[in-house]
Amino acid sequence: MAEGAFRQRAREQDFACPVDSAGTASYHLGSPPDPRAIAVAARHGVDIAGQAARQIERDDFYRFDHIVALDRANLEGVRARAPRDATARLAMLMDAVEGRRGQAVADPYYGDEAAFLAAWEDIRLGVEAWLARMMHEAARIDP
Repeated sequence: MAEGAFRQRAREQDFACPVDSAGTASYHLGSPPDPRAIAVAARHGVDIAGQAARQIERDDFYRFDHIVALDRANLEGVRARAPRDATARLAMLMDAVEGRRGQAVADPYYGDEAAFLAAWEDIRLGVEAWLARMMHEAARIDP
């Protein structure tokens, strides 16, 4: 959901940047998002049905300026895979949200639709904050 939400908001703000999602585990490789995630994203005008799960790769640590995890376990998994000379900065999605630094987006997988809606709301807040941060960074670099 986070990739789709960020991609949509960046497009609405006319902000071009590469966006991709990847997991730290190899299960679900090539699979589409959970149908409940697809439905919740669609309710918010975001189509994620065409996405497919992939695992984070070495090149990601150089290709992206930021690698953003939704929870502490995934952040630690990303850190464990990061090459020593990686250029990407690692953080959690909620780190950019005032008063939410270090907090995770709750995993809705074992919950009901309400859990997916709650995750979407956290993702929306995180995406807005990260997009603002990244647009500010870009403005400082490209006057």
